[in-house]
Amino acid sequence: MAAASIVLVHGGGATARFWDRLIPRLDRPALAVDLPGRGTKPGDLATLTVDDEVASVVADVTASGLSPPFVLVAHSSGGLVVPGVVAALGGRVEHVVLNAASIPPEGGLGLDCMQPRHAEGVRIALERAENGGPPLLTPGPPDDPEKFRNAYGPPLDDETLTFVVDPIRCVVDTMHHYLQPVHWSRAGDVPVTYITTALDRPVPYELQLEMIERLPHAPTVVPFETGHIPAITDPEQFADAIRTATT
Repeated sequence: MAAASIVLVHGGGATARFWDRLIPRLDRPALAVDLPGRGTKPGDLATLTVDDEVASVVADVTASGLSPPFVLVAHSSGGLVVPGVVAALGGRVEHVVLNAASIPPEGGLGLDCMQPRHAEGVRIALERAENGGPPLLTPGPPDDPEKFRNAYGPPLDDETLTFVVDPIRCVVDTMHHYLQPVHWSRAGDVPVTYITTALDRPVPYELQLEMIERLPHAPTVVPFETGHIPAITDPEQFADAIRTATT
């Protein structure tokens, strides 16, 4: 039996190009999707919902010509779309691999996956946007790339920093999707592997452990001693983890 095809879902402020270093190291066909409003995919970032993102991923998978079964890989806030995609694709998803991924409590919001000191400020700003204020968006590529050197964990080398802040993969993004409920119960019994990142700054390790406990079924946990973006900083290790989890 052929190995399952891989579908890659990026996280916040990124595009399908986030996975550029990982894809050449994978041992099977892979599809990296752009979520709406990012990369090549049109979308209204001010009003974008998790359901919009789910529909976009499912449409891309359907149009790709890849044969099932699929392994769904999601990074950071890309985790919010996973239950809906699994439900929509039915039994065609045979495994899910999450990396520092957002897992709200059942029926909870993406806001519940943020550090509390960040979540309250985002909540207030989103409420203002909902009441007619300007939409809350992420800033996109920085004027000074040095702002990103230490943002994810251990300092990025010059080549990796240039890769990360390139406007083809560092983009303005929605915050609106953090307001929609997510139901992991929709994912059924699909097996999950969760890659933790011990040196992660945006999603601290302790928060990752808390989110793992929210999954309806205990996942296989694979610990990495990396920052938030191992698909970029440690792509060989990431590819090995996918192979090990799904063979």
